[in-house]
Amino acid sequence: MARKESITIQDILHTAFEMTREEGFVNVTARKVAAKAGCSTQPIFRVYKNMEDLCGAVYLKTIAFFWDYYDLFPRTSNIPFVNLGMAYIAFAREEKHLFRLLFLTEVEEKKSLYEVLNGDKGNVLTEINKAAASGCKDPQAMFMRMWLFIHGAACMSLTGDYDLSDIETKKMLEQEYANG
Repeated sequence: MARKESITIQDILHTAFEMTREEGFVNVTARKVAAKAGCSTQPIFRVYKNMEDLCGAVYLKTIAFFWDYYDLFPRTSNIPFVNLGMAYIAFAREEKHLFRLLFLTEVEEKKSLYEVLNGDKGNVLTEINKAAASGCKDPQAMFMRMWLFIHGAACMSLTGDYDLSDIETKKMLEQEYANG
């Protein structure tokens, strides 16, 4: 009778994702995942062709995690791009390693920043349409201007160089939109 598999593909993916979240993507190796999951490397390579496949699965799980994070993020402004920006900056502050993986690391088959942000619900497109409906003459250009500040603020939060409060950040984003 065959021995029952005790480590599943979900266990391996969960372990690798949590390791990425805690230690960073560069620290995810087959040996470390196996040790943390309590198995040998054999179950990993039984379900994944190689480490690139596992890393690709971690990347996709991280994208889904970001989309869930954004969906659950409190909406505190009616001004286009502000809630998306606030969520993005908070994600960088709270999930540093996952942020680095999604937005600052070269990975095989990487999605563009726009694809990740837009998600399967059209998050960016929704904001662009909201800006157009509120009278913005060039909502795509407005998104790009605002995104320069938003991405810069998020990256600065990774290094501890961003010390504005959420209230100050929200006010700056709203002012930038009003000035645009």
